[in-house]
Amino acid sequence: MKKRISSLLAGIVVLALAFCLRSFVLPAEGSVGVWCVLPAVLTVVWTFSTKRVLEALTLGTVVGFILCSPVGTNVITTYSDSLQKSMMSKDIAWLIIVCGLMGSIIALIDAAGGAQAFCRWAAKHARGEKASLLWAWVLGCIIFIDDYLNSLTIGSCMAPLTDRHRTPREMLAYVTDSTAAPLCVLIPITTWAAFAGRILVRSGWQENGANEIGMFIKTIPYNLYGWIAALIVPLVILGIVPKIGAMRTAYKRVAEGGPLAPEGSERISILPGDHGQPESAQKNPRMINFLLPIAVLIGATIYFDTEMAMGVLVTLPVMFVLYISQRIMTANEFWDGIVRGIGNLVMPLLLMVAAFVFADMNEKIGFTAWCIETGKAYMTTATAPMWIFVILAATEFITGTNWGMYVIALPIVIPLARDLGVHMPLAVAACLSAGVFGSHISFCSDATVISSAACGCDNYRHALSQLPYGLIAAALSFLGFGILGFCMA
Repeated sequence: MKKRISSLLAGIVVLALAFCLRSFVLPAEGSVGVWCVLPAVLTVVWTFSTKRVLEALTLGTVVGFILCSPVGTNVITTYSDSLQKSMMSKDIAWLIIVCGLMGSIIALIDAAGGAQAFCRWAAKHARGEKASLLWAWVLGCIIFIDDYLNSLTIGSCMAPLTDRHRTPREMLAYVTDSTAAPLCVLIPITTWAAFAGRILVRSGWQENGANEIGMFIKTIPYNLYGWIAALIVPLVILGIVPKIGAMRTAYKRVAEGGPLAPEGSERISILPGDHGQPESAQKNPRMINFLLPIAVLIGATIYFDTEMAMGVLVTLPVMFVLYISQRIMTANEFWDGIVRGIGNLVMPLLLMVAAFVFADMNEKIGFTAWCIETGKAYMTTATAPMWIFVILAATEFITGTNWGMYVIALPIVIPLARDLGVHMPLAVAACLSAGVFGSHISFCSDATVISSAACGCDNYRHALSQLPYGLIAAALSFLGFGILGFCMA
């Protein structure tokens, strides 16, 4: 109770200071300058001090809107407008369809005994913790079409198996998250490739008539963070890279007889067992009830130009016919499973909506653009790639927007690299790598939230436990961009 009162009082003080700053220090109109970093810093500090990401995002967003709105503006109205804009956007609609119905698919597979059958089969081939985690990594490398598809499928499928081996959920979430965005930026037939390629061409980089995917392919060898982050995972699994920080603490908790999932994980988990729902106990669970829905989901997603929304919408009718024909469940039970699965995604969806509003505020206050403009003074032909990476990686760690950052940053980075004479694929790859770092490591990124939900792990604990490994990959990437920048100058 005392902590809640202290947090409330601290929040009131922060808002009062923001109003004073807006009224007496900042110019009536125009850029807020260096003060644009204040909401970002506040959000990070609040997250680490309270371990509450949703509240930190909300407070940081409100403070940002106070700073970038003219004096006398109703900030509540500004926040409401941004919230409505985000809720009515195609991105949020897509998230609700994809994530909500993926929750339904997972709940139905479990109810039909598909997860039970897969767990029995996998247990015969993965007879230990390391083997089961390596299976998760390999499957993550195979399901590379979309980071959401990867995380939701691998996390929810492998959690029952790794639970058998008493693996902390933080470890599974790290493995799952590390084969999502890091892999998607290395393969030209992913949703990331399609989106990034489109932005590259629209931002003025197109050589020899190459199409959007062709331009993206040029960056793949230089997407250092994606390569390093994905390759570190088996080293951590095998113990070559030791357990560090919060991950080590998680293993200690489990070794001492504590729970597999950290406290509060049930709020975000989409695993049926974490919500008090009885796990399936089919007398004769069949692998077809697991494999066919997953195969249809992946196949339909690929068939419809890597559109995952179409994938889930095609999969559910197939599951209806498959399960009803076997008399595993009635039609009413099937629809109840759909609703139950969507309900399990409410908290993750709330977090992502809050992150979208936070990103909208940062765009209005000019946070990312200001960071790039400020960093220009320190860039040369040789040092530009590493500075592009480190500046945008820092902004992405705070905002977690990844694709949103590409829209803002690439139209600035491409002309900048051209003016400085920087090797263009290297400069663009530095920007893309920074976006992957944000998606992978940020406490508020969609990938962090989705991986946490799929693996049944509190999103703050997941982000904290994988942070050291992400920072190792980022440090090596920074060094790599520095070496390549000097070699290719």
